Amino acid sequence: MTQTDPRSFLYRADALDPDTAQAITRDALKACDDGELYLQYSASESFVFDDGRLKTADYSTDSGFGLRGVSGEMTGFAHANDVSAAGIRRAAETLKLLDPAKGEAAPPPRRNNRHLYTDGNPLESIPFEAKIALLEKIDAAARARDPRVAQVTASLVGSWSVVEVVRADGFVATDVRPLVRLNVSIVAQNGDRREVGSFGMGGRYLYDSMFEDAVWNRAIDEALAQALTNLESVAAPAGEMTVLLGPGWPGIILHEAIGHGLEGDFNRKGTSAFSGRIGQRVAADGVTVVDDGSIMDRRGSLSIDDEGTPTQENVLIENGILRGYMQDRLNARLMGVAPTGNGRRQSYAHAPMPRMTNTFMRAGNDDPAELLSRVKNGIYARSFGGGQVDIVSGKFVFTCTEAYRVENGKLGAPIKGATLIGDGPTVLTKVTGIGNDFALDEGVGVCGKAGQGVPAGVGQPTLLVGGLTVGGTGG
Repeated sequence: MTQTDPRSFLYRADALDPDTAQAITRDALKACDDGELYLQYSASESFVFDDGRLKTADYSTDSGFGLRGVSGEMTGFAHANDVSAAGIRRAAETLKLLDPAKGEAAPPPRRNNRHLYTDGNPLESIPFEAKIALLEKIDAAARARDPRVAQVTASLVGSWSVVEVVRADGFVATDVRPLVRLNVSIVAQNGDRREVGSFGMGGRYLYDSMFEDAVWNRAIDEALAQALTNLESVAAPAGEMTVLLGPGWPGIILHEAIGHGLEGDFNRKGTSAFSGRIGQRVAADGVTVVDDGSIMDRRGSLSIDDEGTPTQENVLIENGILRGYMQDRLNARLMGVAPTGNGRRQSYAHAPMPRMTNTFMRAGNDDPAELLSRVKNGIYARSFGGGQVDIVSGKFVFTCTEAYRVENGKLGAPIKGATLIGDGPTVLTKVTGIGNDFALDEGVGVCGKAGQGVPAGVGQPTLLVGGLTVGGTGG
């Protein structure tokens, strides 16, 4: 193993070598149905330029292992940042508490040579000084755009991770994962009124494209346009009304209010609104929902999931009919189906569970302008900020960061303080129009579940939804 091999960050001659890792795993899991040794090295950095100066510059590295054994429905898991043969052997003592497996061992994942992103390290691709200079340029350019710009915050975040999945049956899979993100936030002021606009982009690639003038200038333009729009906003109306959701990032509602309910663990336990409904209609005709972790360079994509299963396109709902759930290995085995490449974990310190990757609704045939013309009294929601969701029921409250009043098919004044209130399963049945303008988000999503956060993608076309509750303070 050479120093240029990414696996050299996982194995050191004085601590652990690949053959020893396999031997320890084979011995530790010999009485288990399933499980793996998960090795990880990660490096990350972040830079924040705020109020005309570099506010923070952080760099960190971490490495460790997670050892998991599965027997029936029981899971034993231990982790440590001591990546050594001795450390893994100590962790293996935990697995002796499991009941011996009664069935045959689960088969290994299928092999995969597909690479969805570069092995390159974004932290090393651009010099430190150039990263700071970019944030300074963004700050200066944003302030020069408009005299109403009162504050600019620009940030650059990157990480590079090497993971290896080692199984008792001899299966070994390695993945090298880059991830970058650029964010721009602008506060605009007019008199005593101040409003914010923000825009971000990212994915599993190197920083290079973000240093192109057209790219970072677009981030400024989008953030400034949102801030200036919000300066002109009026109080949002309240009540039940028709809502037109924009393409791309508004798919976060689909992710949170519907996507979690389609994950295998909730359905195996019967706690999801979609449990036991395979083959039944759960959405309006034309609604097709997909989770696909195999899209090149996307933030939510993985060449293999964190159990070694290759990611794939999973059609969850097809023309309104529920077709399947997202599965990790444990829940797939207990439900008698195949894993779907959705076993994910935040890091080596966490056991995997079923999680979304890039979750979206496919395009329909409607012209977005025609969908707008159908709205007699409602709102158009273009972007969202924070929200709260009950994963089991799908009930949600989302805050709009950019939205407009719609009257008689025409966009009206921008509105402030609008929240959308509803539940995902019901919203699916109220979709009355699906645009032909499908878009994925810009690559900024983070999905939270059971205390773990992982990068994720969302998307959708323009959607017309009837009868959503809008919370606001206006008339």
